[in-house]
Amino acid sequence: MVGVSDGPGPTRAPADAGAPAGEPLLSLALASMLEGVHAHSGAVYLLHPDEPVLEMAVMAGMPRAFAAPWERVGLSAPIPVADAVRLRRLVWVGGEEEMARRYPRIAVVLPYPFALAALPVATADTVYGAVFLTWPGAHAHELSDEEREHLTAACARLARRLERAAAENRPPGPERDLLAMPVSGVAGTLGSVEAARMVSRLPYGLVSLDLHGRICFANAAAAEMLGRPVGELLGTLPWVSVPWLNDPMYEDRYRAALMSQQATSFVALRPPGEWLSFRMYPSTTGLSVRISRARAVADMARTAQRTERGHPRLVTISQVLSLAGALTEAVSVQDVVQLVWDEVAPSVGSQAMVILGSEAGRLHVLGHRGYQDPHVVERFAGLPLSERTPGTQALNSGVPAFFDSREHLERLYPDRHEMPDGYAAWAYLPLIASGRPVGTCVLAYAEPHAFPADERAVLTSLGGLIAQALERALLYDAKHRLAQGLQQSLLPHSLVRLPGIEAAARYLPATLGMEIGGDFYDLVPARPLAAAVIGDVQGHNVTAAALMGQIRTGVRAYTTVGQPPQEVMRSTNQLLVDLGAELFASCLYLRLDPARGKAVMARAGHPPPLVRRPDGRVRVLDLAGGPLLGIDPSATYPTTEVSLAPGSVLVLYTDGLVESPGVDIEDSLVELGALLAEVGDQPLEHLADELVRHSAAARERADDVAVLLLRAGEAG
Repeated sequence: MVGVSDGPGPTRAPADAGAPAGEPLLSLALASMLEGVHAHSGAVYLLHPDEPVLEMAVMAGMPRAFAAPWERVGLSAPIPVADAVRLRRLVWVGGEEEMARRYPRIAVVLPYPFALAALPVATADTVYGAVFLTWPGAHAHELSDEEREHLTAACARLARRLERAAAENRPPGPERDLLAMPVSGVAGTLGSVEAARMVSRLPYGLVSLDLHGRICFANAAAAEMLGRPVGELLGTLPWVSVPWLNDPMYEDRYRAALMSQQATSFVALRPPGEWLSFRMYPSTTGLSVRISRARAVADMARTAQRTERGHPRLVTISQVLSLAGALTEAVSVQDVVQLVWDEVAPSVGSQAMVILGSEAGRLHVLGHRGYQDPHVVERFAGLPLSERTPGTQALNSGVPAFFDSREHLERLYPDRHEMPDGYAAWAYLPLIASGRPVGTCVLAYAEPHAFPADERAVLTSLGGLIAQALERALLYDAKHRLAQGLQQSLLPHSLVRLPGIEAAARYLPATLGMEIGGDFYDLVPARPLAAAVIGDVQGHNVTAAALMGQIRTGVRAYTTVGQPPQEVMRSTNQLLVDLGAELFASCLYLRLDPARGKAVMARAGHPPPLVRRPDGRVRVLDLAGGPLLGIDPSATYPTTEVSLAPGSVLVLYTDGLVESPGVDIEDSLVELGALLAEVGDQPLEHLADELVRHSAAARERADDVAVLLLRAGEAG
């Protein structure tokens, strides 16, 4: 068989030859690919024998930590190596912008200028794995024909070698990265005495980092500038061994240099006030770092102050803790929106924000702040989640997106429909809670705004805090709507008009729980006499509300069939006993006879009503009564007849109006009576508002509050 050679030179193995026993098959194949197309890093994945998963077997050219999120990749994942296997072809990503558009999950973790190719490692019948390689951002936007042919042929050769290894029962395993072998013997020299002397005489610092960022060499000037002896620096990461370099931004510069293979630099402040300049020169074997004292320190300080004024500092730990505490107190969705606007937006320098949710496959606006024209925000509303826009992409993928300028956004989303006018940079933060997206937070900036890696990390973390609060708020709002709907369905929508009786009512649920309770009131038109009822079931939950509904229905039924007040109460008591309810209820029932100026009342453990006579005098009615409903099946409920002259006002209420912790109920009744005497001649609707507004117990809302006012008219 005639083989296709790996490249020039007599030492190359033929195309169909397997690697000699004991040689690192995958590492050698990967190194050959990297050299053949001048790529600077790459990895080989092997397909798991029992799962649809690709597992990284070897990596070269950069630390494995850079690709940690993709150590294991499902074949269905939106990742280039998975796409290459599914499509059985080469997948090419030409640069940073194309990566952000096609594979945003990778772009978020590695937001650097680099190109990537992924290829399947497969024969005609079997897939063995995949390969990816990366190039610096300076690489041409497209792969050349020669590069494509070389990579395709190299992957085909690797597949045949893996096929042979499988036939010989020699499955490949994880291998060591050959390009990341630590350099030995350079702890204090550069390979020769004279070179070491030369470096030691330089007035600036020189440091050598391996691919993992560890210090392999530092000259005396570097040690002096970093403030640590050379012996304490060797083998360490600079951002770990030098406390004032412990900032994500500095590590990001190292990552950016390795990924882009372009020189990068940064300036750092060595306490208390010395500025140092760091410039990194990368290669495929590591980085050389030049450290010098930065010039014009005073100018730099002034520039930093101007930057501080123009762009607020990134959120501090204390601010994050404060925000987390505040968000735990947010109850409704609008509470969350306001907190984000009050605390997050100013901290990150945003001038406008909108929080989006999804409903029925479309975006909808949960809340917004900062937009002068509300029609701008409407562009978000109603967009199908299937449409490709920044908002839908963030919500669907769970990956944040950052656009530092209008041009950046327009380049990636030329057909966008949701872009608000008037802003120049945007951050789209997916709000992920309990592993699922609950919304998207969009932060808008008035000026172009760079998003360095540390700021992206903070914003993403803030998105997690906002998501948890929003999830709770959405659940609360849903429960609140349910509670309100249930409460409204159980209470009368409006009071029926009774001949000779004017009526008004108020209902306030307790602020605790679901804001649904067991207090109720009703007016029942019946012949020959109408009736009024007010009651209070224990509890502030759905069970109490359901029992309240059953009591109200029973009272109406017993009234309609003509039972007298004592029988209505006795029958209702028996109903609760028969239901086996564990909750008890108080109740006050009135049979009204305005023509005779009378009312007959029956009471079951309920607070006594107040009456205001036409002359303004107020008294508490002393009524006979029986026990709470639902306790004693043999209980009786005696009645009391009360005079109800024209102009008289009856105040029926539940204990939530008068019972307040630390206040004697008699004092509350005295205050209520005094208020009723003072303002009792007002229209009933105004009077109802006054009674509730002036009640300390009602303001505290520790219990449900129901009030039913009845005023007798002139006899007809």
